[in-house]
Amino acid sequence: MKPGYNASLYLLPFDHRQSYVAGMFRFQPPLTPAERDTVASSKQIIYDGFQEAVDNGVPASCAGILVDEEFGAGILHDARKNGYVTALPVEKSGPGEFEFEYGEAFAEHIEAFRPTFAKVLVRYNPADDAALNLRQTARLRRLSDYCRHAGQRFMFELLVPATEAQMRQAGMDKDAYDRHTRPALMRQAIRALQDAGVEPDVWKIEGLDGRGDYEQLVETARRDARDDVGCIVLGRGAGEARVVAWLETAAPVPGMIGFAVGRTTFWDAIAGYESGEINGREAVSRIARNYARWVARFEQARASHHAAALPAAGSTAPDKSDKPS
Repeated sequence: MKPGYNASLYLLPFDHRQSYVAGMFRFQPPLTPAERDTVASSKQIIYDGFQEAVDNGVPASCAGILVDEEFGAGILHDARKNGYVTALPVEKSGPGEFEFEYGEAFAEHIEAFRPTFAKVLVRYNPADDAALNLRQTARLRRLSDYCRHAGQRFMFELLVPATEAQMRQAGMDKDAYDRHTRPALMRQAIRALQDAGVEPDVWKIEGLDGRGDYEQLVETARRDARDDVGCIVLGRGAGEARVVAWLETAAPVPGMIGFAVGRTTFWDAIAGYESGEINGREAVSRIARNYARWVARFEQARASHHAAALPAAGSTAPDKSDKPS
């Protein structure tokens, strides 16, 4: 099956596990049944917010969720039944090296939910430890091969954390690394993974500041006849202004088909609900408004660019028959 997915895709990811359990609730493993119920209930609130946004006008055909099996199995089944795009993470939460969440049984868990996408999050820097990259690539090739043979779409969330040497070169300035070094490393990582036989349908990538960076990244993702491969931009838990800037820069670029913005969408609402500052109904509505706002900003930026590219109203192309002979 040739890789590719080029429909608009507006993803609300809430597959966070270890960081969410510790950061939001201060729970430590092993969780008690009551603690597990608390986490699962909070994810139901996020899903309810997603559904409210769709009810209020977010296009259902483009709307999707990314949620984990551990705390969101019922949500995955319900979303699939309702025709939403679904994505299921297959990576173990927490370790810096990619490993399958369910080891040798990873395929069985994908088949139990039949998601639109099997999704993997991987930290991969081409300049990092070569043995680490080789180990990860071998596992990723196995997943990619499984998806191709099973007719299962595959989403790859690529994170490119800086090495110590790269941070020193950037003057220990994370923003400088993100602006000047990371874009080229992302392209190198994609090429290396493709050359090793890892073939996602969608690349989920960290935000970039320049339109040219997005254009070059899409060109890399679609090289060598991978014409239908799509890319979406993730939110990284950034503030609203940063997220909007990434979305508006990405939206006009062909091949940038959407976004995956999670923590910026739901974190404050869930924190407010857990602290008792707001009730569940308000938490749902806040999440719905945030998610709908990202959709509106992305679509408006894309539409504005397309409108600007059209001829002015009433203008016509020159009539070549009027040219002097």
